[in-house]
Amino acid sequence: MKLSEAIKPISYLKAHASEIVRDVSDNQKTLIITLNGEAKAVLQDVKLYEKTQESLALLKILSISSHELKKGKYKSMSKTFKDTRKRIDTFKKKRFEVQD
Repeated sequence: MKLSEAIKPISYLKAHASEIVRDVSDNQKTLIITLNGEAKAVLQDVKLYEKTQESLALLKILSISSHELKKGKYKSMSKTFKDTRKRIDTFKKKRFEVQD
């Protein structure tokens, strides 16, 4: 969709609300709503919004991971698996001790 087609004044939204919501939802569109000629709000399909939020969360995780890696705050994969196996073994021991 062209950006020029995605900008609508609030008066258009008021007059065509159900039609706009249906179109945005059916076609996973995003509309920019203006008030007095200025962009003031965004109307977006909820599934598209969720995808955007998930993408942002993944980007944040990548950014944090990159910073931690640069600081040297990481654990090797072999150490991670060794620690995980140790935790599982400890859990199993505690579980069997409680049952006895």
